[in-house]
Amino acid sequence: MQRMGMVIGVNPDQIATYKRLHEAVWPEVLDLIGRCNIRNYTIFLREPENLLFGTWEYHGTDFAADMAKMAADAKNQEWWTLTIPCQRPFESRAEGEWWAMMEEVFHHD
Repeated sequence: MQRMGMVIGVNPDQIATYKRLHEAVWPEVLDLIGRCNIRNYTIFLREPENLLFGTWEYHGTDFAADMAKMAADAKNQEWWTLTIPCQRPFESRAEGEWWAMMEEVFHHD
Protein backbone atom coordinates (compact mmCIF):
# COMPACT_ATOMS: atom_id res chain seq x y z
CA MET A 1 0.00 0.00 0.00
CA GLN A 2 1.19 3.50 -0.85
CA ARG A 3 -0.28 6.67 0.70
CA MET A 4 -0.62 9.44 -1.85
CA GLY A 5 -1.69 13.09 -1.85
CA MET A 6 -2.49 15.82 -4.31
CA VAL A 7 -3.52 19.47 -4.22
CA ILE A 8 -5.35 21.92 -6.47
CA GLY A 9 -7.06 25.28 -6.17
CA VAL A 10 -10.81 25.67 -6.24
CA ASN A 11 -12.55 28.65 -7.78
CA PRO A 12 -14.18 30.62 -4.93
CA ASP A 13 -17.42 31.01 -6.85
CA GLN A 14 -17.58 27.21 -7.37
CA ILE A 15 -17.04 26.01 -3.80
CA ALA A 16 -20.76 25.46 -3.14
CA THR A 17 -21.09 23.54 -6.41
CA TYR A 18 -18.05 21.40 -5.64
CA LYS A 19 -19.39 20.57 -2.18
CA ARG A 20 -22.85 19.75 -3.58
CA LEU A 21 -21.37 17.41 -6.19
CA HIS A 22 -19.34 15.57 -3.56
CA GLU A 23 -22.30 15.15 -1.23
CA ALA A 24 -23.68 12.70 -3.79
CA VAL A 25 -20.82 11.26 -5.86
CA TRP A 26 -22.22 8.99 -8.53
CA PRO A 27 -22.08 5.27 -7.64
CA GLU A 28 -20.33 4.48 -10.94
CA VAL A 29 -17.53 6.89 -10.05
CA LEU A 30 -17.17 5.44 -6.56
CA ASP A 31 -17.05 1.92 -8.02
CA LEU A 32 -14.40 2.98 -10.53
CA ILE A 33 -12.24 4.47 -7.78
CA GLY A 34 -12.28 1.09 -6.02
CA ARG A 35 -11.58 -0.83 -9.25
CA CYS A 36 -8.55 1.43 -9.77
CA ASN A 37 -7.13 0.20 -6.44
CA ILE A 38 -7.78 3.39 -4.48
CA ARG A 39 -9.00 3.07 -0.90
CA ASN A 40 -9.58 5.49 1.98
CA TYR A 41 -9.92 8.45 -0.43
CA THR A 42 -10.63 11.83 1.17
CA ILE A 43 -10.76 15.40 -0.16
CA PHE A 44 -10.31 18.31 2.25
CA LEU A 45 -11.12 21.98 1.56
CA ARG A 46 -9.13 24.87 3.05
CA GLU A 47 -10.75 28.29 2.97
CA PRO A 48 -10.03 31.18 2.55
CA GLU A 49 -7.04 29.93 0.55
CA ASN A 50 -9.45 27.85 -1.56
CA LEU A 51 -7.31 24.72 -1.69
CA LEU A 52 -8.44 21.15 -2.17
CA PHE A 53 -6.22 18.44 -0.72
CA GLY A 54 -6.86 14.84 -1.70
CA THR A 55 -5.34 11.84 0.04
CA TRP A 56 -5.78 8.09 -0.48
CA GLU A 57 -4.17 4.70 -0.18
CA TYR A 58 -3.12 3.03 -3.42
CA HIS A 59 -3.29 -0.77 -3.23
CA GLY A 60 -2.36 -1.61 -6.81
CA THR A 61 0.88 -2.37 -8.63
CA ASP A 62 0.64 -0.06 -11.67
CA PHE A 63 -0.61 3.41 -10.74
CA ALA A 64 -0.16 4.79 -14.28
CA ALA A 65 -2.30 2.00 -15.77
CA ASP A 66 -4.97 2.43 -13.13
CA MET A 67 -5.09 6.18 -13.74
CA ALA A 68 -5.33 5.57 -17.50
CA LYS A 69 -8.28 3.22 -16.84
CA MET A 70 -9.91 5.91 -14.73
CA ALA A 71 -9.37 8.59 -17.37
CA ALA A 72 -10.80 6.38 -20.13
CA ASP A 73 -14.04 5.61 -18.31
CA ALA A 74 -17.02 7.36 -19.96
CA LYS A 75 -18.97 7.96 -16.74
CA ASN A 76 -15.87 9.40 -15.08
CA GLN A 77 -15.30 11.69 -18.06
CA GLU A 78 -18.87 12.90 -17.61
CA TRP A 79 -18.20 13.48 -13.89
CA TRP A 80 -15.08 15.48 -14.76
CA THR A 81 -17.12 17.79 -17.02
CA LEU A 82 -18.85 18.90 -13.81
CA THR A 83 -15.88 19.00 -11.42
CA ILE A 84 -13.05 20.34 -13.60
CA PRO A 85 -14.67 23.78 -14.10
CA CYS A 86 -14.66 24.15 -10.30
CA GLN A 87 -10.90 23.63 -10.08
CA ARG A 88 -7.92 25.93 -10.55
CA PRO A 89 -4.72 23.92 -11.19
CA PHE A 90 -1.33 25.17 -10.04
CA GLU A 91 1.04 26.49 -12.67
CA SER A 92 3.82 24.54 -10.93
CA ARG A 93 2.18 21.14 -11.50
CA ALA A 94 4.10 18.55 -13.49
CA GLU A 95 3.39 18.08 -17.16
CA GLY A 96 0.35 15.87 -17.60
CA GLU A 97 -1.00 16.57 -14.11
CA TRP A 98 -4.24 18.36 -13.31
CA TRP A 99 -4.05 18.00 -9.53
CA ALA A 100 -0.43 18.49 -8.37
CA MET A 101 0.96 15.36 -6.73
CA MET A 102 2.59 15.77 -3.34
CA GLU A 103 5.56 14.12 -1.66
CA GLU A 104 4.92 12.34 1.63
CA VAL A 105 7.40 13.67 4.16
CA PHE A 106 5.94 12.24 7.38
CA HIS A 107 3.48 9.59 8.54
CA HIS A 108 2.63 8.16 11.95
CA ASP A 109 0.16 5.34 12.66
